[in-house]
Amino acid sequence: MTLATVPRYDPRRTGERGGSAVVVGAGMAGLFAARVLADEFRTVTVVERDSLPADATARGGAPQDRHVHILLSAGRATLSDLFPGFGEDVVAAGGLIIDGASDLKHYDEGDFLADGTGRIPIYTASRPVFERIVRRRVADVDGVELRPNCRWTDYLTDGDGVAGVAVASADGETRTLAADLVVDATGRTSRTPAWLADHGFERPETDEVRVDIAYSTARLERDAGERRMLFVPPSPPRTRGGAAFPIEDDRWQVTLFGLHGDHPPADVDGLTDFAASLPVPHLERLLDARPLASEDVAHYPFPTSLRRRYEDLDEFPDGLLVVGDAVSSFNPIYGQGMTVAALEALTLHHTLAGGRENLAARFFEDATAVVDTAWTLAVGADFAFEETDGPRPRGTGLTNRYLARLIRAAHTDSALRDAFSRVLMMERPPETLFRPGVLWRVFGPTG
Repeated sequence: MTLATVPRYDPRRTGERGGSAVVVGAGMAGLFAARVLADEFRTVTVVERDSLPADATARGGAPQDRHVHILLSAGRATLSDLFPGFGEDVVAAGGLIIDGASDLKHYDEGDFLADGTGRIPIYTASRPVFERIVRRRVADVDGVELRPNCRWTDYLTDGDGVAGVAVASADGETRTLAADLVVDATGRTSRTPAWLADHGFERPETDEVRVDIAYSTARLERDAGERRMLFVPPSPPRTRGGAAFPIEDDRWQVTLFGLHGDHPPADVDGLTDFAASLPVPHLERLLDARPLASEDVAHYPFPTSLRRRYEDLDEFPDGLLVVGDAVSSFNPIYGQGMTVAALEALTLHHTLAGGRENLAARFFEDATAVVDTAWTLAVGADFAFEETDGPRPRGTGLTNRYLARLIRAAHTDSALRDAFSRVLMMERPPETLFRPGVLWRVFGPTG
C-alpha cells in the first residue's frame, strides 16, 4: 500500500460515534490511531507510561527520539488530511518545508542522483517537534483524553475477548479502564504476543532480519539560509552511511550509522573520524566546522528488523488490535516508521468504515499491504549485504541488481531520480519502477 493505491482519509465514511476505545502508547502510532478512532468512538483514552512534556523534548520511553526522522510523502499527505494545517504547525514550531527533488542530495552507487523533475514537499523537524504537534492536535479532538504516567499492566477479559485494560498510575494504584476496543501501540517491546500465549491463543509467527546497526547523532549550528538535506546510505561493501537534516532552532541534525557491527562512536572526535571515511566530505565538514550544541552525542543500537505475522493467526481476541512497531519495525536508515504508522491509521479508518464485526482479522489483513511495501523496500536493501541474516524476500538478488543499475542511470537522468524517489517516499508502489518507460531509461541507449 502506498499513497497512490489507497483512498485518502474521508471523515464522511464513519458512522455514528458510540462506545469507548483505549490506546496503549502515546507515540506516533498510538496518536495516529487515536485520531481515527475518535471519528468512530464517543471516548478515546490514550494511556502512556511516560510523562508527556508540553515542549519538544525527547521522552524516556522513545530513545530513538534524538535521531534523524523523516516524514515520507505518504505520511506527510496523510497527516495533512488528518490534521489540516499540519505543515503550517511544523513551520510555526521552527521546522522547514523543503523540496525533496532538489534540496535532498542523495548519494548512492558512486555519485549523487540528479535533481528530480517535480517538487516533493518534505517537512523537516526533530522527532519531538513532530510528536508534540500531533499530540496537541489529538488532545484537541472531541472525546480524546491523554493520560500520562499510566503504565499498562494487563488486558481485561470478557470471555474470549478483551474488554479493557488495567493500568498502574504514578502513585502506584492500579485502575481499570473498560473499553469496546483496545489498541496496542507499545512498540517493539509489545507484550501482546506473550499475553496471547498465556491466555490460550497462538503467538504470531515472527520474522527477524539481523542487520546489527547502530547510529549516533549530533546537533550542530546551521545558517538559517541553508536548507539542503544529505543522505548517504550504505552500499556494499561499504557498511557505513550518514544523513544531515535541517531542523528547528537553526540546527543541523547529523546522524551517522553502520551496519553489521561497524558502529559509529558516541563521542565528537570519533564521530568526525567516522564521517571522514564516507565517500563524500560533507558530513565531516559539518562536524569539523560547526560547534556542537550543548547536548551530548546520542547513540542507539538496532539489532534486527522485526515483523509479527498477526494476519496469519486463525484466532485472535475480539476487542484488541496491534499497530505500529508492535507489528513491524524496520531498519531505521530508510525513515519509514512514522509513515507506516500513518498509513496503518488510514487503513484502520477504512476498516472501521466497514463495521466493527471481525475487526481484528480485517484490519490485520488490510494492513499487510502497508507492511509488505515497507518490508520489501527496507529488508530488500539490507540483503545487498552478505552478512544480513534472516528470511530473504523472493527475488531480492535480481531486484537489487536492477535497482543498482537504475540508481547509476539516475545520476544523470532526472526522470529516473523522480521515479525512484517517489517509491522511496511510499508515494508510489515499487512495481512502478518496472514499467516499460522506466525499463527503457534503465536499459536503453541512454541508460
